[in-house]
Amino acid sequence: MSDRPLCIALVAGEASGDTLGAGLIRALRQQYPQARFIGIGGPRMLAEGMQTRVPMERLSVMGLVEVLGRLRELLRIRRELVDYLKAEQPDVFIGIDAPDFTLGVERRLREAGIPTVHYVSPSVWAWREKRVLGIRQSTDLMLTLFPFEEAVYQRHGVRVRCVGHTLADRIALQPGRAAARQTLGIADDARLLALLPGSRNGELRKLGRLFLDTAHWCLQRQPDLQFVLPCANPERRAQMEAILAESGLKLPLTLLDGQAQEALAACDAVLIASGTATLEAMLFKRPMVVAYRMAGLTFRILKRLVKVGHVALPNLLAGREVAPEFLQDAATPEALGEALLARLQPSPERADAERTFLELHQLLRRDADQTAANAILELLRDKGRL
Repeated sequence: MSDRPLCIALVAGEASGDTLGAGLIRALRQQYPQARFIGIGGPRMLAEGMQTRVPMERLSVMGLVEVLGRLRELLRIRRELVDYLKAEQPDVFIGIDAPDFTLGVERRLREAGIPTVHYVSPSVWAWREKRVLGIRQSTDLMLTLFPFEEAVYQRHGVRVRCVGHTLADRIALQPGRAAARQTLGIADDARLLALLPGSRNGELRKLGRLFLDTAHWCLQRQPDLQFVLPCANPERRAQMEAILAESGLKLPLTLLDGQAQEALAACDAVLIASGTATLEAMLFKRPMVVAYRMAGLTFRILKRLVKVGHVALPNLLAGREVAPEFLQDAATPEALGEALLARLQPSPERADAERTFLELHQLLRRDADQTAANAILELLRDKGRL
């Protein structure tokens, strides 16, 4: 062990990973204030003092087929990152989600003698469990978000720790609606639907117009509705403004700069793209309708490979459908609108979903940032890095 400050390398590929990475950096810095953080991260990680090699959005690609158009660039970024990190010799490398990119980095760095951690399990429990064998060659420690994921890695002899989710720690068990509405300038008695079509370019291209058409369908039946749509960054806002202008629709819609959590806290129900955002909606106990579209070939490939019956995280965690899902051609304005308006009304199904969401929230509260940091530092001690 040298006298130099602890050097920790991290890579996050999208907004959800940026949130996890920022919390992890804070927790690690509490114990090692002089630690240096390098790699690739987003605005939250940069705000915690990380130095990023390229903008995080360069890694944000959805789908199996869609990545092909960006493959050369992604391979170049990965190659240059590996060379940089081999030269820097960090004490540990932490790949946060984005497994198609980060696991390759982990394998090369581990072969070079650098301890590696993967934070957020790929969906090996849903399809291709044998991927764990490759993960075992790439990573010294797997940090999972959900308790049911641990068993898969234990079966294959991979060091694993379930840490829960940082959002479950930060979001109140009973989040306040009134304060969020005041922040957004929404009246207490307004009937508000949130639209969350995703944070990536490809998601907005496939879901942005669909979500607007669904809002229009709902508005024709219930003219008192209002809508909010959080935009992940200025680029996504410009993209959404262009989609709205092209649609020609006149909607009582407010585009927000970020503020996704405020939108979820304030709304009565939410139309949402499948992904990590559904976990946030669950933690805010909001009735939700889940939609997703992808390239046709990607969908056909995944349909053959996936062995679980649901795609939305709340449904996977509950082991049953507590939030209706509409995928690919089933995601139409009429189908989404009917399901969404139904969730505005009190019902046994809505009450059951809210109870289930609360139970799952309590299950995921594990002080994730500190638990993850402690597991990583324990690994470093075992490896003689501390």
